[in-house]
Amino acid sequence: MIPKKVLVAGATGYLGTYITLLLPKMGYKTVALVRNKQKIAFKNKDIILKEAEVTQPETLKDSCKNIDYVISTIGITRQKDGLTYMDVDYQANVNLIEEAKKSGVKKFIYVSVFKGNQLTQTKICEAKEKLVTYLKNSGLDYCIIRPNGFFSDMGDFLSMAKMGKVYLFGNGTLKLNPIHGADLAEICITAIKDKSKEINIGGPQIVSQNEIGKLALNTYGKKEKIIHLPDWIRKLTLWSLRTFSTPKVYGPYEFFLTTMNIDMVAPTYGKHTLKEYFKEKSQAT
Repeated sequence: MIPKKVLVAGATGYLGTYITLLLPKMGYKTVALVRNKQKIAFKNKDIILKEAEVTQPETLKDSCKNIDYVISTIGITRQKDGLTYMDVDYQANVNLIEEAKKSGVKKFIYVSVFKGNQLTQTKICEAKEKLVTYLKNSGLDYCIIRPNGFFSDMGDFLSMAKMGKVYLFGNGTLKLNPIHGADLAEICITAIKDKSKEINIGGPQIVSQNEIGKLALNTYGKKEKIIHLPDWIRKLTLWSLRTFSTPKVYGPYEFFLTTMNIDMVAPTYGKHTLKEYFKEKSQAT
């Protein structure tokens, strides 16, 4: 049987890298869509590099030719190069969807955000959910992957812990289960054959914000000093950012401050623990 061919868009990002490196191991022919081949560190002869700039549709011509499946992790956390969330999270993915349709791609897998349809008041989720609607109406078979946060998103806890104190809004009892990129990559690839249209997913451990704070402090051997700030400070900070800065500045903070006020518990999956991740990151700095 001829191996199926998968195109990974966003292949050099945090999650995209894990997906790209895992696909050949799972028996798929792998094509990584990149902006510049010369800057790519993939040292795997089984990975085909294809150059394109997803925000420029003319560069995507024939990028999906002979491709069976597309997995897109395209998105930006912080706006840069003059590009907005609508330019990248929405329009760049629209460009890719249209190219996939022209080439007869069998399925398009897109990584969005857990509870993203409830968070469209944030600029990031507004763009991502607009894309989700577009994909659903595209005529392509699809799957929306909805992770509730990466381990890498927990870096702020470590940064605070290194200084000896962790600051939280409210009482810190709200829970979440972030997931490691390697575990999430497995889910993204199994979605190729999974018939589910949407997959909500999180890591194997459900923890409170207080527990994450304590874990981060313990990682550095610090006393468990957690400062709980009243929620009105979070709300005032959000209002101030939206009023006195631009989406380019406040986008990432807006999403973080909004999700800090809700439970973000998704179905559990994976084997990597936050404790191991914190230990690894602390030793690297």
